Amino acid sequence: MPVPLRLRPPRHRVERRAIAWWTTRSLLIAVPAAAVPAAVTVLDAIPFADAARPWLWLAAGILAAAGVAVTAAMPLWRYRVHRWEVTDDAVYTASGWLWQEWRIAPMSRIQTVDTDRGPLQRLFGLSSLTVTTASAAGPLSIDGLGHERAARLAARLTAATTRALPGDAT
Repeated sequence: MPVPLRLRPPRHRVERRAIAWWTTRSLLIAVPAAAVPAAVTVLDAIPFADAARPWLWLAAGILAAAGVAVTAAMPLWRYRVHRWEVTDDAVYTASGWLWQEWRIAPMSRIQTVDTDRGPLQRLFGLSSLTVTTASAAGPLSIDGLGHERAARLAARLTAATTRALPGDAT
């Protein structure tokens, strides 16, 4: 009789470099968001700038404050929460920031394994590993892995899922 898998915290953290990656991504959104209303005000780019100037400065200030708060808190919090583990039986993940999620993907349910590296991830030597399952909940994703580790995990999972497993449900 198979031993049931239990939901438990995964053991491994993502790479510490993920903090810099998440910080950079946050800044690439926050800085332009605050800069646009400020630039419109300074450059007198709109005909009714005099009437709108206080509101545009207010918008720029609110967006800048929100951007600073998110950029200061989110990367460290995500680093504390994000975990992963691969055993002979399953892939375990814990992820999220505001909404946190723990997931298990039994090896017998894995359909595809993919790695992804965007330009910023390459800059920081990171990759994301996506494990697609036969679940309606969607794929599991492990963001912030070192590129070499992600490649080794993808190879390991691919090898494990290509073997005939009892109870294969795919």
